[in-house]
Amino acid sequence: MSRLLLILPFLTALSFAADVAIKPGVRSPISFKVSPQVSDNAQIKMRMHAMETPPPYDVSMEKFDIIVPKKYKKGDPHGLFIWVSPSPAPSISPEWEAVLAEKKLIFVGAHNSGNNREVFARMRMAVDANDNMRELYDIDDKRVYVSGFSGGGRVASMLGVTYADMFTGTIAFMGTNFYTDIVTLDKSEVFEARYIPHEEIAALAKDQCRYVLVTGEKDFNLKNTSAVFENGFKKEGFKAVELMNVPGQGHQPPKAEWLKKAIEFLDAGKTVKKP
Repeated sequence: MSRLLLILPFLTALSFAADVAIKPGVRSPISFKVSPQVSDNAQIKMRMHAMETPPPYDVSMEKFDIIVPKKYKKGDPHGLFIWVSPSPAPSISPEWEAVLAEKKLIFVGAHNSGNNREVFARMRMAVDANDNMRELYDIDDKRVYVSGFSGGGRVASMLGVTYADMFTGTIAFMGTNFYTDIVTLDKSEVFEARYIPHEEIAALAKDQCRYVLVTGEKDFNLKNTSAVFENGFKKEGFKAVELMNVPGQGHQPPKAEWLKKAIEFLDAGKTVKKP
């Protein structure tokens, strides 16, 4: 199936505003003025099988941060790393920023997209960032990744399936949701399905997209994440999914080496120019 099999083209003439000059290698604020149709109410409801109508949302009222690697230049496509934070600010460590630069990935994350924000807005901000960033930079369509930590990881895991025609890879750190009821491996708990993806998009996700679920030996989401890997992604026939259980790791973002390993799994089989 074509990645553009669905419904709407992504590349539209969207406007943006930088609050300050965007300098490569430096975290910079940016805002976008227009949402693509692919994130409107009808699309969100169709892709999630949502019964409720998403609340009012205006991307022009939202703020984002971007980090463009120092070596980026026009004509040399970079990947896109869209971050969903569990807290109000889209923060990652300097060590993570260095890995993204090494892997030729442009970072973008929304402010006010934490766990206290309703899920539809969090998803729409990630979709809007993707579409708008493609207007500003040369983006490698094969390397458009969505990621997040904890509650942000759960949102990323849903985006990676429901927008599989947009995101080619997903890294869910210490939190993941799925679209079927999930029984834990010890059969002690059941985690209810959190969404129902469009059938055609789910088929694309299974066949063409790549997923990494990251947890840790001391992560309180270990049981959930392990069960989603085995009784969710693997059972449902996803071709490329990896579970990473970090030794001794609690419920915190792991060291940068694990981000690097996860990106390398997503990059497997794709043509990536060396930095």
